[in-house]
Amino acid sequence: MSMLTPPGMGGKYRVTGTAYPRMSRKRSRRRIVLAVLGSALALALVGYGALQLIDVFQGDSPKRNTAAGAKDCPTKSPEAAAKGGAPAAAATASAPVKPAVVLPPPGEITVNVYNATPRAGLAKAVGDELAKRGFVVGSVGNAPADFDKKVPGTGILLGSPTTDKAVFAVLGTQLAGTTQQTDTRETADVDLILGDAFTELSTEADADKALALLANPVPAPAKNC
Repeated sequence: MSMLTPPGMGGKYRVTGTAYPRMSRKRSRRRIVLAVLGSALALALVGYGALQLIDVFQGDSPKRNTAAGAKDCPTKSPEAAAKGGAPAAAATASAPVKPAVVLPPPGEITVNVYNATPRAGLAKAVGDELAKRGFVVGSVGNAPADFDKKVPGTGILLGSPTTDKAVFAVLGTQLAGTTQQTDTRETADVDLILGDAFTELSTEADADKALALLANPVPAPAKNC
């Protein structure tokens, strides 16, 4: 009998040899829990990364639109936020108003009317009509040789280099499509040279509307925030 054989056991139940029986350890519960937690964390990271990729490829998401729109709208100041934001909202809703432009009246503008077309009597007819509208009419006749039969448009406004642009603007309301030029004159009068495309002056109603728009420009539309 071997020394490893318990008393009372012999025969086929006795233990022989020099190797000791080894008992396997039970798997640690801690390792199982850590493995489960690690798997869950890995799945969460993969899901978050997928959401980030979707957000990148969908550039028109609400969050991006909100962020982009926020740059165009002014933010409320701390004082306005404390008072309920009413002053800031009123300032945002109101459009910037341009100041009224001071235009010279027709009675302060001297205009010479010249006819560069083959039609006879055109300069006198236009000069008489401008006089009725309050302009001071100077010389009336055929256009100088430099312009005679050489004006394809409706007309040319010709003044000195120092002529106020407002004078050109007021005269331009009487005849649409005119161009502006300057010469070496030193006087304040302006030439209206009638071209081949001229048919008639603007109606007084249309000219008055154009003058009103020049004097009181339409305010720019406000941004919708």
